[in-house]
Amino acid sequence: MRVDAEAARQHLKAEHDRLDHLRASIENGDHIHDEAEEDSSSELSHLDQHPADAASDAFEREKAFSILDQVQAELDDVERALKRLDEGSYGNCQACGCEIGDDRLAAVPAARFCMEHQTAAET
Repeated sequence: MRVDAEAARQHLKAEHDRLDHLRASIENGDHIHDEAEEDSSSELSHLDQHPADAASDAFEREKAFSILDQVQAELDDVERALKRLDEGSYGNCQACGCEIGDDRLAAVPAARFCMEHQTAAET
């Protein structure tokens, strides 16, 4: 059974839109770029903040950057999956060439490997 290309494209585009929206909300909502603004402010403002608060702020900023990196990686995976769809190789395991199951593609639309080879790639 072959993948329905139009349904797969819609699913991938919906996933791309979701991830793009998530990326924008992280960039705009978590103020991850505040560090640059803090560096340009006067040194007196740094004296008003307890060192533990500054460390907590830095931790939260690093966490937001880490999440943003993961979201970007997932966006890149979706874009590569759309290319595979255009090339006609979407839905086939890149290791063995067998079809990736519909359940797996529904759960992970940008899946590159069947479950067997995904497990091998993760170990």
